[in-house]
Amino acid sequence: MVNSNSKNSKEKPCSFVDDHVDWRYRPCKPGKHGGMHAALAILGFQAFEMMAIAAVGNNLITYVFNEMHFPLSKSANVVTNFVGTVFLLSLLGGFLSDSYLGSYRTMLLFGFIELSGFILLSIQAHLPQMRPPSCNMVTSSSRCEEARGFKEFIFFLAVYLVALGSGCLKPNIISLGADQFRKQDSKKLSTFFNCAYFAFCIGELIALTVLVWVQTHSGMDIGFGVSAAAMAVGLICLLCGTPLYRNKPTSGSIFTPIAQVFVAAITKRKQVCPSSLDLLHGSQSNVVLHHTVSTESHGGSSLLHTDKFRFLDKACIKIQENSLRNESPWRLCTMSQVEQVKILISVVPIFACTIIFNTILAQLQTFSVQQGSSMNTKLTANFQIPPASLQSIPYIMLVFLVPLYETVFVPMARKITGRESGISPLQRVGVGLFIATFSMVSAAIVENKRRTMALKDPKNTLSIFWIAPQFLIFGISEMFTAVGLIEFFYKQSLEGMQSFLTAMTYCSYSFGFYLSSLLVSLVNKVTSRSSRNGWLSNNDLKYDRLDLFYWLLAGLSFVNFFNYLFWSRWYCYNPSLMDSNGVGPKDSRFSRNDDENDVSKEGNNIIIV
Repeated sequence: MVNSNSKNSKEKPCSFVDDHVDWRYRPCKPGKHGGMHAALAILGFQAFEMMAIAAVGNNLITYVFNEMHFPLSKSANVVTNFVGTVFLLSLLGGFLSDSYLGSYRTMLLFGFIELSGFILLSIQAHLPQMRPPSCNMVTSSSRCEEARGFKEFIFFLAVYLVALGSGCLKPNIISLGADQFRKQDSKKLSTFFNCAYFAFCIGELIALTVLVWVQTHSGMDIGFGVSAAAMAVGLICLLCGTPLYRNKPTSGSIFTPIAQVFVAAITKRKQVCPSSLDLLHGSQSNVVLHHTVSTESHGGSSLLHTDKFRFLDKACIKIQENSLRNESPWRLCTMSQVEQVKILISVVPIFACTIIFNTILAQLQTFSVQQGSSMNTKLTANFQIPPASLQSIPYIMLVFLVPLYETVFVPMARKITGRESGISPLQRVGVGLFIATFSMVSAAIVENKRRTMALKDPKNTLSIFWIAPQFLIFGISEMFTAVGLIEFFYKQSLEGMQSFLTAMTYCSYSFGFYLSSLLVSLVNKVTSRSSRNGWLSNNDLKYDRLDLFYWLLAGLSFVNFFNYLFWSRWYCYNPSLMDSNGVGPKDSRFSRNDDENDVSKEGNNIIIV
């Protein structure tokens, strides 16, 4: 038992102990390893890797359709499957990193795998014998020969090497960069997450402008080659920082202690949870040795007991008092293990609330581009704006907004809230989800205006710049939501699970794109019952009701925001996951008073599990 009001409770003896290691698995030195100088090498890798993958992903359908001669429907499926696979594989990368390889070694391994995919793509695009014969798809009377057999195999091998490499890299770039700072230093961590998003924006912007232009004017082989070169430069940046990195030691499968909690709780489901925490394993001094081994094996962190999901506490019920050392870990778990599982369950609703947000992103990369194709794209008499390049608009803006957020907004918010990061991660996500609604409102209003003009006079087309606001608004929304979500997951994870929890944020992208496809099919099916055709079934935006679909998404986004408010108020930070100034619990809810989050409300004594 430790008195929360005593001087000892305010001391942070662990703040001077660095349990991370260097690349040779030697203890880190505070002045030599970690910090922003080490993170800069990782940020450079982030920018170059994003530049490489975004250039391929955003223009892959052009290569598949024009060079591999796949049918349009198959080409679209190839691209969506590629994007979905990239984000889903982030779970694999997070698991391998936390359990066996560590973030740095995982990044090296899968970085070279991704580079090999880019090289193979550029070789195939350059050698005619590795592609089907070229043909003029406009004037050719016969159907172009589709890539099959060995040529098709080489293409899919290259594409999925890229997907495997990029997917497994994504969560580890963030986690390795954040590991360069102490988790208790909320200010520096928040700054790093903003810098990581800035590097992401720079990579996307260069990919959507320079690299796509190279692909269009110099050929896909040169374009893929530039992506390979960018990836190689990124790996060089990563390698240059090797002597400076703080690395987390790994300790076996992260799923084993989680499974043990569920198995033990189910086995003891008929037991009654004791009223005193002293009767639960992991809260008494007579089992300190057992607990220390367990926590060192799976993160080395102790968590305070919380009242949520009390049925899981049954995993800690001690039945055989005199044989704790011989008790199977599948029948008796420490309370710290149980609290870790409670955290994982608690973050799932927060994660689910961002899926609608990414469904909106899917529209901006599909229907909004098609919307722009039916508008006036002329900037001057001799220059037209490619509709796909509109996706670069938010990144151009964010290159300026992200530094302003860090240098202007955060200091102002810090004076008001007293928090190092200005506003809490949950608040940041909430602001982003609220703003996202107005992106679809803007899209619906503009589409209604464009459609009305097209029906009255097909020659009178609206300027493509009218759809820029929906991209701009969503860009601001993403700056809050994407960064806030990654920061939230990282800060709520124990040592040894940062990469896996960070990977969950990327899975939200995948689920958002899948939900978009499902929503389009469902809307067409429902609306076709009340009219001859569904809202999106004419393949002609002049007759489709894309504006109504946008209004539907705006409504879903608004409802989702209130759903998020509920779950963010329900969510409670574990009190032991505190910032450096000890105010971690004050960040625990989206809009609660600080007094409600005061740990002292639960009594003067805090039991350290």
